[in-house]
Amino acid sequence: MQPMRHTISVLMENTFGVLTRVAGMFSGRGYNIDSLNVAPTHDPEVSRMTIVARGDDATVEQIVRQLNKLVNVLEVTNFRDYEYIDRELVLVKVKVDGKRRSEVMQITDIFRTKIVDVQPKSMTIEVTGNETKVTKFIELMENFGVLELTRTGKVALSR
Repeated sequence: MQPMRHTISVLMENTFGVLTRVAGMFSGRGYNIDSLNVAPTHDPEVSRMTIVARGDDATVEQIVRQLNKLVNVLEVTNFRDYEYIDRELVLVKVKVDGKRRSEVMQITDIFRTKIVDVQPKSMTIEVTGNETKVTKFIELMENFGVLELTRTGKVALSR
């Protein structure tokens, strides 16, 4: 059985070296990060890091305790304990030809995604949504041929 995925939010001072210390804490203890997103908040002196990691409840509790001990960390939230909203942004470049272009466009309409670039043999599509929506969209695009793909990783806020 796969360990459960957990979403953890870390508010931290926006200073040099904090990201390195957080990532080092994970690697030093053998924890794997599925996705990591970090950016300044509405306060430019504070950044929010959203981490998705796998583990049982005890492992994640230990991760949260270790994060709280780090210098420059202001607040750690394990979203398992709260209702939250999450989103991810994905850019996916799909192989298309004249016949299949309209089919890809129909799917993008159904998923309320956005075509951001059109080339003679490809289309780049912006997908924003929760993990289920993003995963399903990517699965459908694999039928056409995914040429390139990049993901931001999950961002989340409590309700």
